[in-house]
Amino acid sequence: MEENSQSSAESRREAVAKWKAIVAEYQKPNAWRATWQLVNTVGSYAVLWYLMYLSLAVSWWLTIPLCLLAGGILIRIFIIFHDCGHGSFFRSRRANDFWGFITGMLTFTPYYQWRWEHSIHHATTGHLERRGVGDIWTLTVEEYLASSRWKKFSYRLARNPVVLFLLAPLVIFVVLQRIPSKGAKRKERNSVWIMNLAILALAGGLIWIYGFLPWLIIQMTTMGVAGSAGVWLFYVQHQFEDAYWERDEHWDYTSAAMKGSSFYKLPKVLQWFSGNIGFHHIHHLSPRIPNYNLERCHRSDPMFEQVTPTTLFGSLKSLTFRLWDEKAKKLISFRSLRKQKKAVPAPNSSEEGPSGEDDRE
Repeated sequence: MEENSQSSAESRREAVAKWKAIVAEYQKPNAWRATWQLVNTVGSYAVLWYLMYLSLAVSWWLTIPLCLLAGGILIRIFIIFHDCGHGSFFRSRRANDFWGFITGMLTFTPYYQWRWEHSIHHATTGHLERRGVGDIWTLTVEEYLASSRWKKFSYRLARNPVVLFLLAPLVIFVVLQRIPSKGAKRKERNSVWIMNLAILALAGGLIWIYGFLPWLIIQMTTMGVAGSAGVWLFYVQHQFEDAYWERDEHWDYTSAAMKGSSFYKLPKVLQWFSGNIGFHHIHHLSPRIPNYNLERCHRSDPMFEQVTPTTLFGSLKSLTFRLWDEKAKKLISFRSLRKQKKAVPAPNSSEEGPSGEDDRE
């Protein structure tokens, strides 16, 4: 048994050495690619705001479609912000921090605090003992069944698609990102207050140009589209049936990246708007790879293409997944849980959960 354990450890070391050697080539930032991406993304966003200003004199029927398009561009801006936080967009740390702040202001996200929280997400993806920072609230079947009635209600509410994809994004980006996180250090706390002032200054200038109500409608529509799509992307990247969750003694970084992060295969136009983040398994293997190199890295070796892709329509199934079944090693729906309970009824119990309520879908 000891020999098998040593052999398994050696195999893991060899696998890690192999993918590290492959990704090393794609971790190198390219100043031209990064600059062009800033021009076609931040530049496009600025042009759209100007067009929305001109459209106000014509009709809101023209303004709103422009808002929707601006929301799509804002998703791509967030990916640039995200890469700057990983230090991967430019070679220069100063350039990453500068453009991270600018794109953070456009996306209403404090740069240093987000960078700190997101680093925790990367270090704990798929780790059952380290849930709670930068992830979607996920309970195991056992944890859910042992929960109080109130906790079950809260969990169901948080997992409701209307709350998760329509209300939560605006609450997160407009409200919660304005408040320093618990446990944040001084630099991260200060970044929140500085970003709040920068956003106030930006909003003040736009209100002076557009007027308060037009600015509010444009800003909230744009943020709503970007936030909803962004949360959906993040959800699909880690909430799929055969995802990866393990306890401490079995958790493995490479497995968490390759099995716990999806390959979201999108149509080319959506891949552009989402900044190639669909190649999320590659991103979690190495956050130092800039978004403009993710696809090239994915196609560089057969080991990466072995990851089963999730299609646009296929990803809709993930809406039903709610709980992690540790025995089956997969995410399941509340309906599946009810079927399990019916198949193995508890002594002297009905279909009600431990807290007394019926676990309806």
